[in-house]
Amino acid sequence: MPPTRRRRTRGGVPVAGHEGQQRSDRPEHQQRGQQQRQSEPQRRSNSQRRPQDQGPIAAMAQAAAAVDVAVQRKRVTPTNRATFQAIGILVRELRAQAKTERMPEVQRAATLKRIDGLAAALARTSARESSLFALLTDEANLLPGTAAALRELREKAGMAKEEIDEAPAAAEFAPPAREERQVVPQSVISRQLANPFLAPDYSAVQASRPKPRLLVDWELLNPLLRAFETAQPGVTSCMALPDPSHAHIAPGRDLMPHQAQVVESARAGHRTFLLADEPGLGKTAQALLATQATNAYPLLAVVPNVVKTSWAREAEMWTPHHRATVIHGDGENVDAFSDIVIVNYDILDRHAGWLGNFGFRGMVVDEAHFIKNKTSQRSQNVLELSRKIRHRSMRPLLMALTGTPLINDIEDFLAIWEFLGWISDKDVGPDLLHGLEQHEMTPLDPDFYPAARQTVIDMGIVRRRKEEVAKDIPARRIADMPVELEGALANSIRDAERRLVRRLVKRYESALAARKDADSVVAVDLELVRTVCARELRESTDDNSDGENVFAMMRRIGQAKAELAADYTAQLSRSAGKVVFFAKHIDVMDTAEAVFAKRGIGYSSIRGDQSTRARNKAIDSFVNDPDVQVIVVSLTAGGVGINLQVASNVVLAELSWTAAEQTQAIDRVHRIGQDQPVVAWRIIAAQTIDARVAELIDTKAGLAARALDGSDVETTTVDVQLEALVSLLTDALT
Repeated sequence: MPPTRRRRTRGGVPVAGHEGQQRSDRPEHQQRGQQQRQSEPQRRSNSQRRPQDQGPIAAMAQAAAAVDVAVQRKRVTPTNRATFQAIGILVRELRAQAKTERMPEVQRAATLKRIDGLAAALARTSARESSLFALLTDEANLLPGTAAALRELREKAGMAKEEIDEAPAAAEFAPPAREERQVVPQSVISRQLANPFLAPDYSAVQASRPKPRLLVDWELLNPLLRAFETAQPGVTSCMALPDPSHAHIAPGRDLMPHQAQVVESARAGHRTFLLADEPGLGKTAQALLATQATNAYPLLAVVPNVVKTSWAREAEMWTPHHRATVIHGDGENVDAFSDIVIVNYDILDRHAGWLGNFGFRGMVVDEAHFIKNKTSQRSQNVLELSRKIRHRSMRPLLMALTGTPLINDIEDFLAIWEFLGWISDKDVGPDLLHGLEQHEMTPLDPDFYPAARQTVIDMGIVRRRKEEVAKDIPARRIADMPVELEGALANSIRDAERRLVRRLVKRYESALAARKDADSVVAVDLELVRTVCARELRESTDDNSDGENVFAMMRRIGQAKAELAADYTAQLSRSAGKVVFFAKHIDVMDTAEAVFAKRGIGYSSIRGDQSTRARNKAIDSFVNDPDVQVIVVSLTAGGVGINLQVASNVVLAELSWTAAEQTQAIDRVHRIGQDQPVVAWRIIAAQTIDARVAELIDTKAGLAARALDGSDVETTTVDVQLEALVSLLTDALT
């Protein structure tokens, strides 16, 4: 006889599982009683549920939590935004009700506390996705879907229904969901309010073309790439360009013939260019003047951070009647009423939303090889902006500037072609397809490939090498590359410059007050200014490390811009070959070499403490080893006595105090036997004393050239230093 199994119970209630084994053997009324006993704990739980777990606030909190999850997962959709705005509206409504309805003060305080907690949760969510902040304000326009979200939330919360007009779809101004952090500068909002009826430009719609018949079912991207891979040596890669015209040039500026050709081509009607001229041939000027010739304003220029300030300067130089603005950070200081908007790749994701709806009629991408990886966020932002601009303006001016359109393989072309609208993600565009159809051949025909290559080139590829346009280019020229200093070191430099100016002003005022004729001086006493500045120089030393004299300040500026200078040198070496990098201080050289090592760029070095053997070995490796792309040279130790003419590009990471020292450095490359035009790139820290020193060096060099017909004149070290201080003090006093 099997043993009797004792039923396990817990608190008088049979344990699940064991009960299931015997339920079928019990009478029906006992099963119903057992079910009732099982439901009693659940009923007690329902009756004891806290009030804060029920009611409108609980429903709002649940919806807010769902939006917060979407934000954390970077999957914010228009529905999430509409729900978020609806919650904000209902929170304001609940707060108003709590303040006006008759209820015990204790209950009112508890309700308001819960509402404030929900409001704090909304604030935390909007802190993760800054574009949601604007939806919490009373003035925010309703998004499409907000009215529906309000109705749904009211129903869930048991609140009275209230009909709200649905917002039109065009009213939504929300950035794409993929951006992690979007901003809309206040200046942009002001421009939209000032110009509410800006319409898309469809004035240049082309006549309809016959439908493709021969190539309509062909996959053409791979054959087009193969057409460039199999090109015969020596075949040109430049579209036919018209005779140069010097119309539409800034007064007082000289445009070289090869530059004028591109400007004239744009003025004649061409609208897409892959401008692949070698570095130093003035691609920026060509893009700016082509924009002016076609009136393709407003223009968006997407550039590397290191040349952002330089672009603004070039715009002021070549197109002075068209104001340029530069976007820094969140764009608090951007001027949305400018004709040219300049933004760097690194912050493009933050601004892609409003840039796409701004109404640009032209877009330039500098160093366009940066977008070769189509899977990167940077490339996707650029391509999306291009699509939006082409949608709003049927024939916008689109220009991709790069001296190295191909870095890894032939497929690097694809992202640039897509930016220009020549192809889509998977097929060729209508204009290119129409051009290919004219040859009446398919990829099965051997002659298709050279014809297809030329068709793509005619779409707008412009490639000129230095030797091809050497007659247009000065044998040697100096190009300034302003950079914007950022970070704690940059702030400390500006603070030190302000303290220096305050000290100079205090000395000037003290000296002026000690004079008997102080009351009669109504303007700045320039003689006293020079006396004060000369005293400052006598008391300063180059070894002073407090950063508040002109010597130490210039050294710290060199340290701050070292990485930016090295970064630009790395880009230059990839596109133009070997580069000579000059610096004054060892720590600047160390920083540059660390950047080159990190980038995998071969380099050698010339320093003052080297033996003759080590020095010669460094020079030989730079001259003869194709893997050594950069030589880092001390301005004092390597500025004379060496021949580096294997390179044609020089980067001056730090400024010297004399024009002659600068010239000596450039002459290490610009020598007899040099068959390439030489360009010296001076890296200048914008909005610092560095820019003043550069101007003074140029002034001294100009005086020397005029005085001795091109001979170098050694200006004293004190002259430039003194004039820099005089300039600072005079500006402060006036």
